[in-house]
Amino acid sequence: MESIPVLTIEDVANIDAVLQEYLTKSEGDLAVIIDKGGNVISQCGDHEVMDVTIIAALAAGSFAATKELARRIGEVEFNALYHQGNGSHIFMNSVDDDTIMITVFGKDTTVGLVRFFSTSACQSLAALLQALRDKPNANNFRFDAADIAASAMSER
Repeated sequence: MESIPVLTIEDVANIDAVLQEYLTKSEGDLAVIIDKGGNVISQCGDHEVMDVTIIAALAAGSFAATKELARRIGEVEFNALYHQGNGSHIFMNSVDDDTIMITVFGKDTTVGLVRFFSTSACQSLAALLQALRDKPNANNFRFDAADIAASAMSER
């Protein structure tokens, strides 16, 4: 998994603008960008819907498990997962190889509308994240969860 580049206020504003436009068009309640490890990169929308940190961790695990199930049955292309509830629904899809977008929406919209607008939102987000990774000196200021784990192990 590629590390997350450090985000400036401008970078977060650019990501949030894409998410806000996406939520407006799709009529979703909440959009969250996470890495495959479940770390929240950005979020936009109604944060009161749920505990975003827990949802991010569970979504990353669910996405990884479903991707492996798909691989086991011979499906090489897996990029979206939909959970339908009675009132709230979750749609998750890949932004790029290292990033997932989670959308929470209710009965005021449809999975088709969410899925349709998520495609262009994910393309825009992937381009933004790749530009951040490609920035000169970006490698000097990156967050890698492995650094924390290694640090914790050395303190024991």
